[in-house]
Amino acid sequence: MLAVQKNLSNGFYTLLSLPASAMGFALSVQIAALSWILTTQYGLDLHDVGFVWAAGPIAGILGQVVVGAISDNIWFWGGRRRPFIIIGGVLASLSLLALPNIGIISAALNIEAILGIAVLIALTLDLSINISFNPTRSIIADVTPKGHERTKGYTWMQTVSGSFGVLAYVIGTFWNNYALIYVGVGLVLVMSILPPLFVTESRSLQQTESATPHPKLGFWNGCKVIEPLWGFILYSVYAFTVKIANIDIHHYWIEAICLVITLALILKTLISKEVQNPDGTSEQGFKKVLAAHAFTWLGVQSMFIYIIGFIKQNLPELTDNQTGQVISAGFLILSVVSAILPALLLEPLAKKLGRVKIHTYCIASMSLAYFVLSQVGESKLSIYIMMAFLGIGWAATISLPFAIMSQKVHAAKMGLFMGLFNLSVVLPQLVSSLGIGKYINQVDNKDSLFVICGVCLLISALAWLFIKDDLPQDLKIK
Repeated sequence: MLAVQKNLSNGFYTLLSLPASAMGFALSVQIAALSWILTTQYGLDLHDVGFVWAAGPIAGILGQVVVGAISDNIWFWGGRRRPFIIIGGVLASLSLLALPNIGIISAALNIEAILGIAVLIALTLDLSINISFNPTRSIIADVTPKGHERTKGYTWMQTVSGSFGVLAYVIGTFWNNYALIYVGVGLVLVMSILPPLFVTESRSLQQTESATPHPKLGFWNGCKVIEPLWGFILYSVYAFTVKIANIDIHHYWIEAICLVITLALILKTLISKEVQNPDGTSEQGFKKVLAAHAFTWLGVQSMFIYIIGFIKQNLPELTDNQTGQVISAGFLILSVVSAILPALLLEPLAKKLGRVKIHTYCIASMSLAYFVLSQVGESKLSIYIMMAFLGIGWAATISLPFAIMSQKVHAAKMGLFMGLFNLSVVLPQLVSSLGIGKYINQVDNKDSLFVICGVCLLISALAWLFIKDDLPQDLKIK
């Protein structure tokens, strides 16, 4: 074990963050380039673009839960998380390389269906990212103690990852998205292979201080744990079936019914009593985190996918390349803010006031910024200013929930629960791709996108008010 790991130094937290940064960089490339390539190079409409993006959540449902469960119980190549990080990183690099070559791949395979090839490549890319994302986050919980050091691990993860996200959007803004893709191929490969070799994992994940029995989670119990997400699952199955069967439906009754079911299940979860085990874990607490986190991602993913429609409507004078640069510049600003805030501000504030409270404030600020953006998006300057404010909520979204969630589950099942937690990300993403995409594609005024995003984040902020912050009192600054 390296001295930096024994001492839990800042250098160790940086090293520990690099694999997650590799996957974050791959995701940044996808966010910046996928919708842009599909609309400008291949002429797909927004609903078809949303269908391509649906490949990612499907990969996440399968990839993160399965890989998380497997990595809890195996050991090879000197670790349980290390092998999946390396394998996923190699596959993600190859998938990024395929992204700008969809047409060439389609021609080589003698397949004219560009949409099908795009879905296949997006699915492979997302599956690769998801193979690695779970282990890159689980390993932080594996090698850091509960409490403030765990929070520090995840806030540093976002600071380092966010810094590379800044680099991604700098490349996309000042060069082009093709340069971004090819740089991403090299960085993802290096950062996913080398850093895990210098992090020492323990062969046992059972915490010696815990007297709570090792949890057993079968299929049905796992389904009950994700009860707050059942409405998202119901709608995803319906919408995906309708899309595959090419059924043309012009009403939104099913969407309304699924929304009512989702809100009812989430409310039921939030108002139930949270009972803690002696070691601080709580299954009900974990379910509440799922309920609160889901609507965050419904709003955020909708921004990622459909902002191109918003910009094309409000800035019609831009060329395709200029549109891509505006998107990259906006996400560059978002990434700068989200890279600076976690370690510099969110970590000390969370230590003083509690992680849940700080996260709730950040999500509420993001909701407000979405509402404002829906009204002031007629210039590049206003878009850039509001993306900076959105960065506050984004900084919290991809750092604090992991620290909060990891306190509520058993260490020996961290990979499995990290995968289940990821369902609160990928299922809303799937709803965004299949449901919100249908609506945004049909309405004339694309400003409504950010009204929807704002409502989703407002629901999430209200839900976080029901979650108990279990950060040990002796770790808080009095």
